[in-house]
Amino acid sequence: QVQLVESGGGLVQPGGSLTLSCAASGSMFFSITTMTWYRQAPGKQRELVATITSGGDTIYADSVKGRFTISRDNAKNTMYLQMNSVTPEDTAVYYCNGNLVGSIYWGQGTQVTVSS
Repeated sequence: QVQLVESGGGLVQPGGSLTLSCAASGSMFFSITTMTWYRQAPGKQRELVATITSGGDTIYADSVKGRFTISRDNAKNTMYLQMNSVTPEDTAVYYCNGNLVGSIYWGQGTQVTVSS
Protein backbone atom coordinates (compact mmCIF):
# COMPACT_ATOMS: atom_id res chain seq x y z
CA GLN A 1 0.00 0.00 0.00
CA VAL A 2 1.59 3.26 -1.16
CA GLN A 3 1.21 6.26 1.09
CA LEU A 4 2.18 9.88 0.52
CA VAL A 5 2.11 12.05 3.62
CA GLU A 6 2.54 15.81 3.44
CA SER A 7 3.72 17.93 6.35
CA GLY A 8 5.00 21.41 7.07
CA GLY A 9 1.91 23.45 6.34
CA GLY A 10 0.66 26.20 8.61
CA LEU A 11 0.19 29.92 8.99
CA VAL A 12 2.88 32.20 7.58
CA GLN A 13 3.05 35.96 7.15
CA PRO A 14 3.29 37.56 3.73
CA GLY A 15 6.90 37.66 2.63
CA GLY A 16 7.77 34.72 4.84
CA SER A 17 9.00 31.23 4.08
CA LEU A 18 7.76 27.70 4.60
CA THR A 19 9.02 24.26 3.66
CA LEU A 20 6.64 21.44 2.81
CA SER A 21 7.63 17.77 2.85
CA CYS A 22 6.07 14.72 1.21
CA ALA A 23 7.17 11.36 2.57
CA ALA A 24 6.49 8.23 0.54
CA SER A 25 6.11 4.77 2.02
CA GLY A 26 4.98 1.38 0.84
CA SER A 27 5.85 -0.46 -2.34
CA MET A 28 6.61 2.64 -4.35
CA PHE A 29 9.69 2.98 -6.49
CA PHE A 30 10.19 6.56 -5.32
CA SER A 31 13.51 7.17 -7.03
CA ILE A 32 12.03 6.59 -10.50
CA THR A 33 8.72 8.31 -9.86
CA THR A 34 7.90 11.77 -11.15
CA MET A 35 6.76 13.81 -8.17
CA THR A 36 4.59 16.91 -8.28
CA TRP A 37 3.19 19.49 -5.90
CA TYR A 38 -0.35 20.68 -6.63
CA ARG A 39 -2.46 23.19 -4.74
CA GLN A 40 -6.12 24.02 -4.50
CA ALA A 41 -7.42 27.33 -3.19
CA PRO A 42 -11.02 27.71 -1.99
CA GLY A 43 -13.38 27.91 -4.93
CA LYS A 44 -10.63 27.21 -7.46
CA GLN A 45 -9.47 24.22 -9.44
CA ARG A 46 -6.45 22.22 -8.38
CA GLU A 47 -3.35 23.53 -10.14
CA LEU A 48 0.17 22.29 -10.71
CA VAL A 49 2.80 24.11 -8.65
CA ALA A 50 6.02 22.28 -9.47
CA THR A 51 7.24 18.93 -10.83
CA ILE A 52 10.51 17.08 -10.41
CA THR A 53 11.40 14.06 -12.52
CA SER A 54 13.44 11.05 -11.48
CA GLY A 55 16.41 12.70 -13.17
CA GLY A 56 15.98 15.93 -11.24
CA ASP A 57 14.51 18.05 -14.02
CA THR A 58 12.05 20.62 -12.71
CA ILE A 59 9.06 22.53 -14.00
CA TYR A 60 7.36 25.42 -12.21
CA ALA A 61 4.11 27.27 -12.61
CA ASP A 62 4.73 30.85 -13.69
CA SER A 63 3.10 32.11 -10.51
CA VAL A 64 5.77 30.52 -8.29
CA LYS A 65 8.83 30.67 -10.53
CA GLY A 66 11.74 32.29 -8.72
CA ARG A 67 10.04 31.96 -5.32
CA PHE A 68 9.49 28.22 -4.83
CA THR A 69 12.02 25.40 -5.14
CA ILE A 70 11.14 21.74 -5.52
CA SER A 71 13.64 19.07 -4.55
CA ARG A 72 13.83 15.40 -3.62
CA ASP A 73 15.93 13.13 -1.46
CA ASN A 74 15.65 9.62 -2.87
CA ALA A 75 17.52 8.13 0.07
CA LYS A 76 14.74 9.38 2.34
CA ASN A 77 11.87 8.82 -0.13
CA THR A 78 10.94 12.45 0.44
CA MET A 79 10.10 15.43 -1.74
CA TYR A 80 10.24 19.05 -0.60
CA LEU A 81 8.83 22.41 -1.56
CA GLN A 82 10.73 25.44 -0.30
CA MET A 83 8.36 28.41 -0.44
CA ASN A 84 9.85 31.90 -0.20
CA SER A 85 8.34 35.37 -0.48
CA VAL A 86 4.87 33.95 -0.05
CA THR A 87 1.78 36.05 -0.73
CA PRO A 88 -1.89 35.63 0.26
CA GLU A 89 -2.44 34.19 -3.22
CA ASP A 90 -0.35 31.18 -2.16
CA THR A 91 -3.00 30.23 0.40
CA ALA A 92 -4.26 26.76 -0.50
CA VAL A 93 -4.23 23.10 0.38
CA TYR A 94 -1.01 21.66 -1.04
CA TYR A 95 -1.01 18.09 -2.29
CA CYS A 96 1.83 15.85 -3.35
CA ASN A 97 1.42 13.52 -6.27
CA GLY A 98 3.45 10.61 -7.56
CA ASN A 99 3.25 9.34 -11.14
CA LEU A 100 5.01 6.12 -12.15
CA VAL A 101 4.09 4.89 -15.61
CA GLY A 102 0.45 5.77 -15.13
CA SER A 103 0.13 4.68 -11.52
CA ILE A 104 -1.00 7.80 -9.70
CA TYR A 105 -0.67 8.43 -5.98
CA TRP A 106 -1.97 11.36 -3.91
CA GLY A 107 -1.36 12.61 -0.42
CA GLN A 108 -4.09 13.92 1.85
CA GLY A 109 -2.93 17.53 1.60
CA THR A 110 -1.55 20.13 3.97
CA GLN A 111 -3.02 23.59 4.50
CA VAL A 112 -0.90 26.67 3.88
CA THR A 113 -2.37 29.99 4.95
CA VAL A 114 -0.59 33.26 4.19
CA SER A 115 -1.94 36.06 6.33
CA SER A 116 -0.81 38.84 8.60
